[in-house]
Amino acid sequence: MKEPLLRIGCAAGFSGDRVDAAGPVVEALIAAGGPAVLIFETLAERTLALAQLARRNQPEGGYEPLLVELLRPVLARCLQAGVRIVSNFGAANPVGAARRIHALARELGLPSPRIAVVEGDDLNLPDRRALWADAATGLRVVSANAYLGAEAIADALLDGAQIVVCGRVADPSLTVGPALAHYGWRRDDWDRLARATMAGHLLECGAQVSGGYYADPGFKDVPGLANLGYPIAEIDAEGDCTITKPPGTGGRIDAHTVKEQLLYEVHDPLAYLSPDVVADLGEAEVTQIGPDCVRLTGVRGHPRPATLKVNICHETGWLAEGEMSYAGARAEARARLAAQVLRERLQGLGPMRVDLIGVSSLFGDDDGRWLEAQAMGEARDVRLRVAWRQADQASAERLPREVTALYTCGPAGGGGVRTALRPRLGTVSCLVPREQVWATHRFIEEAA
Repeated sequence: MKEPLLRIGCAAGFSGDRVDAAGPVVEALIAAGGPAVLIFETLAERTLALAQLARRNQPEGGYEPLLVELLRPVLARCLQAGVRIVSNFGAANPVGAARRIHALARELGLPSPRIAVVEGDDLNLPDRRALWADAATGLRVVSANAYLGAEAIADALLDGAQIVVCGRVADPSLTVGPALAHYGWRRDDWDRLARATMAGHLLECGAQVSGGYYADPGFKDVPGLANLGYPIAEIDAEGDCTITKPPGTGGRIDAHTVKEQLLYEVHDPLAYLSPDVVADLGEAEVTQIGPDCVRLTGVRGHPRPATLKVNICHETGWLAEGEMSYAGARAEARARLAAQVLRERLQGLGPMRVDLIGVSSLFGDDDGRWLEAQAMGEARDVRLRVAWRQADQASAERLPREVTALYTCGPAGGGGVRTALRPRLGTVSCLVPREQVWATHRFIEEAA
């Protein structure tokens, strides 16, 4: 018997995305009828390391900070209508995220959902560190996580999970897993897996494919940008997809927005690597078949890589920043003088980045050569921003103190000081043999 069409909606493209996006997506999925999945993609490359740092201070934390805000508006509707939820918002603590979802369900008076967590990505464990140790010699490692694929997600759904909470999985795998479970594809059906992977790639950045990051007024206009509709993929049994968005929402989905997202972060269109498959876009076709409705076909697949990518995040010291505003006559000259004062006061302590927001904030360099080469202008509204990196916190704190002192130490007319100090992270990557990383799932029961 032919399986009904699977619809997958995406309601987040990164940690910190809009928390009101899911409602229209869920309502559109329910109105369309049939099997449906809601995904939240909230885990960028460094987000996981930041979550590990957060968990050091709060052991029960380390998952997506906006977890409750994302789920509260839609959890009841999803559970009642049978819309399953799949996300990587578990970050550094998928079990903690699952327990918080159980608590949220209790708060909302809902039956306890079946929640599965996907495990195996965390390689910063005593028996796993040898896999990547050569790539991190001498580094103060915060986290080491492998990019898992879709199979554990599919297995969890096949076992009856209503919600699947992941840590580090490849972004498209959030879509491939539900498609794999729904259609029962062979796990070496490379063409279908590749097509589902590219459907997931179109969804993974949220509103980027529905016009958000595409918008450029007067050149690439996007209506209703303040009320963007987040994307929905209709995936058929062959893995081909149609991208739409909820009716009545802003944004646009057309061949242009889809092509931009299709090629986003694709290093080689003939060999887009993922843990599930190597996708080949050489014969892909993007066709607009209606208003806000675009079809992607022609994607081919090749056997998946023998290795998995591992991101290793490590401590690299501290970043300090300070800002001060100057306005009116000779504002630019006063801002430049303030920067000169700071350079003299902090001379010999390392490079300091200087930006004059409103004059120069993109093209500068840490040594200040670019800014010094620019002729003095007549800008009357300038925000001075300075930053530096230091190995230890005490050294880093010197810059915020000196910026604050500009209030009365001059130049004239400075105001609106803002300073910040935070630990800085670096990232190195390596590959490990696939067979040495074991992805599994298990169910987390509601705490007594």
